[in-house]
Amino acid sequence: MINTTIVITGASSGFGRGAALALAKRGANVVLAARRGEALEALAQEINADNGHALAVETDVSQPDQVERLAQAAIARFGPINVWINNVGIGALGWFWEIPIADHERLVDVNLKGVIYGAHVAMKHFIAQGFGVLINTGSVDSEVPLAFQSSYAATKAAVLSLGRTINEELRLNDYHDIKVATIMPWAVDTPWWTHAANYTGHAPRMAAMDSPEKVIDAMVKACFKPQEEIPVGWKARSSNLSHHLFPDMTEKLSAKVINRSVEKAQPLAPTTGAIYTPMADTTTIDGGIRARMKQEDKAR
Repeated sequence: MINTTIVITGASSGFGRGAALALAKRGANVVLAARRGEALEALAQEINADNGHALAVETDVSQPDQVERLAQAAIARFGPINVWINNVGIGALGWFWEIPIADHERLVDVNLKGVIYGAHVAMKHFIAQGFGVLINTGSVDSEVPLAFQSSYAATKAAVLSLGRTINEELRLNDYHDIKVATIMPWAVDTPWWTHAANYTGHAPRMAAMDSPEKVIDAMVKACFKPQEEIPVGWKARSSNLSHHLFPDMTEKLSAKVINRSVEKAQPLAPTTGAIYTPMADTTTIDGGIRARMKQEDKAR
């Protein structure tokens, strides 16, 4: 991947941080984007100190001018963009009617509009240069909507539809060297759960979480072997298949499982998480949720 330039949004923690480190080790030029400028600079310094090539660009993807500036900074430093990874995603947990409307709006601004802005900028450059890969981070919610995650599920379903539509249009125009991949993970243990707004009255909890490494590996692979839709792991694949075959049953069962998980969790006061203001102390790949759940279960 030497001389390959990859833009990664949401690079300060979770999948984005892990993908940046993995891709830099493979020789790629990585352009890191997120709201947390200091965390990005620290990550870029870590990569560059290890003989990698990284550029940090503080970016709020809900602002289209900042997304355009991100692309221009990447091109100015490294030349043509080969891969653009739309990885930013925020959540709001709770009953739909108890989540403030401003939080629902914020999820649409970041999870959907932010992806559209990134995709639009990337596609303009890809079409002009004749090649490129766009990777959008969807979710199992893209196919199987989950209770307590209404706006998140809605935005992730839209992300999947966006990728499908762009691929259709690329084929109609014979742009065979431009691809769009949508990655659809199962619930994964990353700082996303801490960053999410939470109105459930309980700490985040989800049964059978996957490790972030599975998704990072899928993201890296998609950079050079893109597939249009990539459910990550057997849980995501089986959930999608079940929903295709038995949609009503799957949705009812999923809702009951998630409701039990929420009721089992420790109490937590309502919080807006990091959906408006970034958190400074959650720049890890792993979210520590599985470890916390294990401790809680031992204490019961």
